[in-house]
Amino acid sequence: MSALPHRIGIVASDSEAAQAALADLSKRYPVVPPAEADVIVALGGDGFMLETLRTTLGRGVPVYGMHRGSVGFLMNTYDAEGLFERLAVAEPVRLHPLTMLATQRDGTVVETLAINEVSLLRQIRQMAKIRILIDGIERMAELMCDGIMVATPAGSTAYNLSAHGPIIPLEAGILALTPISAFRPRRWRGALLPYRAHVRFEILEPDKRPVSAGADSTEVRDVATVEVRENHDIALTLLFDRDHGLKERVLKEQFVS
Repeated sequence: MSALPHRIGIVASDSEAAQAALADLSKRYPVVPPAEADVIVALGGDGFMLETLRTTLGRGVPVYGMHRGSVGFLMNTYDAEGLFERLAVAEPVRLHPLTMLATQRDGTVVETLAINEVSLLRQIRQMAKIRILIDGIERMAELMCDGIMVATPAGSTAYNLSAHGPIIPLEAGILALTPISAFRPRRWRGALLPYRAHVRFEILEPDKRPVSAGADSTEVRDVATVEVRENHDIALTLLFDRDHGLKERVLKEQFVS
């Protein structure tokens, strides 16, 4: 940011550390209600950052996170000193979320957004059977698995990485299609897709093998089909300290043993 922000709003998770930081910062700096702010300062972990980004959708308000939670990959280091100065030189990162269109077995359609990933998971002990189509072309007639996900570059270091998916640089222009405990084909490790790809999942034997779909923290049970694509009509802006930017973190994560 080239100039000091005029109005700062601060939000915090329910954790003790985040609430204490909120009280401290509110005493140190002039703040306004989040709805009136030019910049939102979010105190918590990555989960709370995702919640905050959802609340700012459509407003175009940048969010600067400070780590006061359990996981802080999307957050800056917490420091109560020099907040205005840090915001003035922070580097913006623009992200596009995924749109998930999930049709449940009863015909109900749920549309929601995901910043990290859209994941499908088996609901019971029996593995899921899923058909995969990319841009209308069948790429896998039947995947037997615990689940599968489509992850954004920003989300590639989260659940995707835990499922042994690839870490994707932010400017790569691709999405990760990553299976979760694939049984057949056993050796399939997923695929990299163009960011404009339209992914469709069709649930096979849904009565016997029910599947749920999740868009970050939003869950839809008993889905029949799930469609996923990157939404370029929506852009989210995160702010990062210059010496600890998100692009560098994603790149650096690839060399962590």
